[in-house]
Amino acid sequence: MHIRLRAEELERLILAPGACLSSRSKGRVRPEQECIVRTSFQRDRDRIIHSKSFRRLKHKTQVFIIPEGDHYRTRLTHTLEVAQIARTVARALRLNEDLAEAVALGHDLGHTPFGHAGEEALNGVFQPCFQHNEQSLRVVDVLEGGRGLNLTLEVRDGILNHTGPNKPATLEGQIVRIADRIAYINHDLDDAIRGGVLDPGQIPAKCLAILGREHRERINIMVLDLIQTNWNNSGDIGMSPGIQESTDLLRDFLFEHVYLDAKAKNEKDKAVQIIQSLFRYFTEHIELLPGEYLRRARTGTAERAVCDYIAGMTDRFAIRVYQKYFLPLPWLE
Repeated sequence: MHIRLRAEELERLILAPGACLSSRSKGRVRPEQECIVRTSFQRDRDRIIHSKSFRRLKHKTQVFIIPEGDHYRTRLTHTLEVAQIARTVARALRLNEDLAEAVALGHDLGHTPFGHAGEEALNGVFQPCFQHNEQSLRVVDVLEGGRGLNLTLEVRDGILNHTGPNKPATLEGQIVRIADRIAYINHDLDDAIRGGVLDPGQIPAKCLAILGREHRERINIMVLDLIQTNWNNSGDIGMSPGIQESTDLLRDFLFEHVYLDAKAKNEKDKAVQIIQSLFRYFTEHIELLPGEYLRRARTGTAERAVCDYIAGMTDRFAIRVYQKYFLPLPWLE
């Protein structure tokens, strides 16, 4: 009963010529026997979902640091929104939905506590630099479970190149790269309005006219444009020029009014202080690292092990560790 073989045959019959077939994957760094039920990309998806790194995303900041409300996005809900958009586009274009979903679910596993404030903080103290996409790849290659998840090369490529100067090698990875931007632009705008950081009247009129006035309308227009633009296109995945221009304008607006200068970042300096203080403290006291990271510090470098430990923390755990080592604790009777 080789259900996987049947699934692979369906891929060959149904998917578009440019799709990445699971049966033609370039494989894994450590060769494994194939599953009789799941394709290689389905196995990757399941490994990511069942990982501790994935579960920790629910307590990591998306934009608002330590939000009080129940409806603000976290890194986990962001990831799920990216996966939903990527799957919709991949299915419509007859590309490999399983590959797109696996890349989407794993793309932010390396994000720090406190969102991009934490990434900026680690980048300021860890040499040569810290980038969350590179850390996401390190999580699935090395850190998760002590030896990584041994994912396929296609999923690893999509995770590494979901941001930065290089495009993913597969069309499915390129979809995730754009789905990530569609998701965070729209939900960060939604959260900023909910939190009183932005007034809807501040949104550029051109963006409203082209992309729509409502959250659901903007996502729908962007997703439909992505599908229609690439319907008969055998090249790289991209938006139409008009929608791309308006999307970039909305993103620039968010950087100016939310990401770089807004009430959403009122606690940014404190978050940077926590991350950098912990980094310096643990590099001077590596014996305090948990066992797995202590072993890595002794076989590699202390700075790399400390960076891995801190990047994996959730917001609340980072605060607890900071309190433990930098704030006086109450005496108990």
